[in-house]
Amino acid sequence: MALYLLFESASGYALFHAHGIDEIGQSVDAVRSTVLDLKRFSKAVKLAGFTPFLSAVDALNQCNAISEGIMTDELRNFLELNLPKVKEGKKAKFRVGVMEPKVGSHITEATGIPCESNDYVQELLRAVRLHFDQFIDQLKPSDLEKAQLGLGHSYSRAKVKFNVNRVDNMVIQAIFLLDTLDKDVNSFSMRVREWYGWHFPELVKIVNDNYLYAKLAKFVVNKSDLSEKDIPALADLIGDEDKAKEIVEAAKASMGQDLSPVDLINVQQFAQRVMNLSEYRKNLYEYLVTKMNDIAPNLTSLIGEMVGARLISHAGSLSNLAKCPASTLQILGAEKALFRALKTRGNTPKYGLIFHSSFIGRASTKNKGRMARYLANKCSIASRIDCYSDMSSSIFGEKLREQVEERLDFYDKGVAPRKNLDVMKAAIEEGMTNTVSEEDKEKENGDTTAKKSKKKKSKSEADGDAMDLDKPANTAAAEEGTEKKKKKKKHKLEEPQDQEMAANVNGEQDETPKKKKKKNRDAAESVEPKTATEGKKKKKKSKTEADD
Repeated sequence: MALYLLFESASGYALFHAHGIDEIGQSVDAVRSTVLDLKRFSKAVKLAGFTPFLSAVDALNQCNAISEGIMTDELRNFLELNLPKVKEGKKAKFRVGVMEPKVGSHITEATGIPCESNDYVQELLRAVRLHFDQFIDQLKPSDLEKAQLGLGHSYSRAKVKFNVNRVDNMVIQAIFLLDTLDKDVNSFSMRVREWYGWHFPELVKIVNDNYLYAKLAKFVVNKSDLSEKDIPALADLIGDEDKAKEIVEAAKASMGQDLSPVDLINVQQFAQRVMNLSEYRKNLYEYLVTKMNDIAPNLTSLIGEMVGARLISHAGSLSNLAKCPASTLQILGAEKALFRALKTRGNTPKYGLIFHSSFIGRASTKNKGRMARYLANKCSIASRIDCYSDMSSSIFGEKLREQVEERLDFYDKGVAPRKNLDVMKAAIEEGMTNTVSEEDKEKENGDTTAKKSKKKKSKSEADGDAMDLDKPANTAAAEEGTEKKKKKKKHKLEEPQDQEMAANVNGEQDETPKKKKKKNRDAAESVEPKTATEGKKKKKKSKTEADD
């Protein structure tokens, strides 16, 4: 059976016919030693076909398709043109060796061409790659190197850019930096306490917070300079006037030793550095909160920013977290305990990073495992919604949080929770109403802009009319003539109506105001009678009233 080798180079597709190689009885080591010699290899393998790529973009698209295990239309046409044709109902008398098994399986499914990928074929393809520039006469080694370099750069650049969750890397870096900052701030604040404690040891017992202690160390500097005048400033720093007075009294009777001005300056500078680090930590936390609300709003509303960010960083990305089942997500962060339990045949851990959630702490010791399993289930749902949904909203996360609260009440009080199907339906309805309201707001904004544009047009037309006053008198006279004609037509139309109204009014002069109102209504109705009989009846009524 003939063997063909499909080779994907940076410049195009190539097909080789291996006619002088017998696979039977040859080991991989023997083939590896024989294919290094170009003379022997060129006698056994010959070029059957070659098609170059049209451009660098085409080469990148073909490379992406091969890496994903997909056969493109160009590759299919190339194989059908260069391989021997197979009659219908008969098996092929050849096979194609491919480097990637996924591509080979896709080729056999789509075209029926038998493909294989084993150690023997891979060694032959390695030899083809080694001697590829010798088989094609018009291809220079320098051109092949340039094509490989350009395709490698473009492929790696595209892989770096191709990220479904574009900014989850920022969350991973931010949570790692927050952890390191917490450790650094704690160690530096302890160093400030020890350093400044030689000068003012009583301050440690009065102020427990590290940030406030660094602020006071920078403000006080020398304890002997403190007096009652500094109490308002100390009260503004601490927020408590009693503590400010206590600090001043402790400074007067302090047991600490005096420090030189140079030492005090160094302590003050170090306290300023600690303050800057703690302030930067606060800003970084705010940044992490905003990023988590943008990337994973449902997971954030369900379990919180810090725990959600730790889950994403531990999984590697939001897509990896979405692919994890709930059982894996439940014990993320407790891998050592899990493998230790499997090794010693002990009890496996019930929770990992999820333990830091407030729901696990609120559950009783009896129900902590159940609560962790239920919370992991809801976290996996929220992460999948955040990863694969186009609409970014926290409606589903809020509903899932309500479900977890109901489950806590069920464990504690026995109150039956709602069904998951009903909760999800309510969430979908709320999402639809929110989208409709947003569209209505957009329409209203569009209407207001249209009204503003109309107002601007009316103003411009008014300005144009004002400018038209300086036109010649002939046009003005012509316009006056047309207006007079219109007035005459209106006057002719209104004359019969006015005559009838006058006839009715002359017969109603001596009546009371109430009767006048009624007669006016009758007169308005009698202006245009529907039939002749109705007009005669109304005339008779008017005559009788006039005789009275």
